[in-house]
Amino acid sequence: VSGPVSAGFTSAVALIITTSQIKHIIGVKNAKGTTFLERWISMISDIGNVRMADTILGCSCVLILMLMRSMGRIRVGPKDNRKWYHAMATRVLWFLSVSRNATLVIFFAAVSMYMKAHDMNYFRLTGYIPGGLPEFGLPPFSIEAKPGNETTGDPAVEAETFVEMVNNMGYGLIIVPLVALLENIAACKALAKGKPIDTSQELIAMGIANVANSFFQGYRANGGLARSAVNNASGVRTPLGNMYIGAIVVFALLYLTDFFYYIPKAVLASIIISAVIFQVQYQVIVPMWRSKRTDLIPYFVAFIACLVMPLELGILSAIGVNLLFILYHSARPKVRLETLETKDGLKFLKLTPDRCLIFPSVEFVRNIVLKFGNKTTLPVVIDCTYIYSADYTAAKVISSLLDDFNQRKQKLIFFNLKPNVAHIFDGLNVNLTLCYNTTALTQALSESEEGGEINLALEPDIETGVRMSTESLNSASTVDVSLNVSTDKITKL
Repeated sequence: VSGPVSAGFTSAVALIITTSQIKHIIGVKNAKGTTFLERWISMISDIGNVRMADTILGCSCVLILMLMRSMGRIRVGPKDNRKWYHAMATRVLWFLSVSRNATLVIFFAAVSMYMKAHDMNYFRLTGYIPGGLPEFGLPPFSIEAKPGNETTGDPAVEAETFVEMVNNMGYGLIIVPLVALLENIAACKALAKGKPIDTSQELIAMGIANVANSFFQGYRANGGLARSAVNNASGVRTPLGNMYIGAIVVFALLYLTDFFYYIPKAVLASIIISAVIFQVQYQVIVPMWRSKRTDLIPYFVAFIACLVMPLELGILSAIGVNLLFILYHSARPKVRLETLETKDGLKFLKLTPDRCLIFPSVEFVRNIVLKFGNKTTLPVVIDCTYIYSADYTAAKVISSLLDDFNQRKQKLIFFNLKPNVAHIFDGLNVNLTLCYNTTALTQALSESEEGGEINLALEPDIETGVRMSTESLNSASTVDVSLNVSTDKITKL
């Protein structure tokens, strides 16, 4: 996944998470849907049920959180000759800034408890949360049938075997872990501020965490963008914060669940929104425009597709578009075209592809060699310095290219061809003329007939130049190497 695709995905997820929390800000109940557009359409259709108290509370909390966030950047006192009370005041403001989320939750939970005690029910509250720790045990590999309970309203549960469970999950067994990993890496890149990320280590950590979760009836775990943004906004900077979070969660499940009932949903939604909204990667647009504008295409494809389609389809669409760019780039290599002359007065046409000869690019290179080879009787030298790999398709095309040059009785020489690439060509019994230094090249050119001038037509993928110095010829040469391939069909000079 490239940087533009990751940035577009992160921006779309940030907006989707924000949209999913707006229903709690405005207090509507029937905001359904899985995509960005579906949720907005659902909320707009239910706009008549907006609760004004929740809306005022949620918007006020967002504003308060933004102001408290800026407090952490305030520096009390002068830059020089700072007193101890200046440093203490600055530290207090920083502490209030990083603890803003907990401060807001505790304050409004206390306000809600007071209002509930006086029968003032203005806000939607979190409600009952069962306490206690989950039991330790093996994860279920089958589901037992359970009858329904009309008193409690629990529906009946049908029995399922392990195979039936897997069949019911379907392609989600593959898509969910991939999207979870992508969201984890996106969160890492968004918060790493340019520092390197070990994606393999992230995958191992997620795998171990999820295996451990299965023994405690836990949810699927990964570094979600919303939770990571809230952690970052709360001052967490290292993975050691997870130890404190785990201890607080255990303590809360044992002793504080009764108080969670009174936390307004609008307050929790405002905390998530104020943290996630800063993860929209709009700042990468201008650098991409200045460096390589085509990178904006996969960025906007990922951004728009993830908003209008389910996330897994949106990210796959963006990856597909990015792969098309990669394939096009590999299929259209740059070829440097030069007319050179040795110190003995032997002229030749030199073509230098800038990448390997594989099936997307070999036909393009072949057409260029034929096009400019047909315009002259000069020998043609293909500089293979940057060709470090080839495949069967390339070998077939090179064999056809040699046949064309042999019919015209025009010399075609391969300069500095890697032994592993020559071995691939030798597998098809291709008769190559190989040179590995300027002396061998001069000898090969002297055996061919001298030709006339060449008429060069410039194209976007062709770099042309005319040189007549021995220095430029020697600059492309390397030390002699030996080929560990069959020499029956290869002329070595």
